[in-house]
Amino acid sequence: MHAALITLHLITGLTLGQYAPQRLAGEPLPAEQEARVQALASGLRCAVCQGVAISDSPSSMARAQLERVRELVAEGKSDDEVIDYFVARYGEWVLLEPEVSGVNLLVWAGPLVLVLLGMVVIARQVKGDENAPDEQLPDGAAQPADGPSEADADLARYLEAVRKETDQ
Repeated sequence: MHAALITLHLITGLTLGQYAPQRLAGEPLPAEQEARVQALASGLRCAVCQGVAISDSPSSMARAQLERVRELVAEGKSDDEVIDYFVARYGEWVLLEPEVSGVNLLVWAGPLVLVLLGMVVIARQVKGDENAPDEQLPDGAAQPADGPSEADADLARYLEAVRKETDQ
């Protein structure tokens, strides 16, 4: 019974056009202006969606915003004036790609600075490993100028004893 009511509701809604895609309120603009509208709309965030441009959002709010962009372009407003209109009403949040200035500069440059800092740390670590003295000297290699330490002498005696036992 419940499934039948849902089906009846969907059929009625489709018949009356409730679920049909929304249409534009006005006439489409000439191709050049419509291209500007779409370019501007792809850079503006929908007010109710998460990170979706108004040109891609199916929400009624995005359709209204897109229609407002279309009206402003038809009035002869420049791209900057249209963007300023939306920034004045919604804040800089409405821009999908915020301007690179002020605090936004930190957001844009931060990852690059961190990557460069990481590369410097890695380079210093690698360079430091190359300059470190070898732990073991090969047979016949010269000892450091200050002579062998007592630990080196003990190690040499131990290695000599192991060699004698393994050769037997």
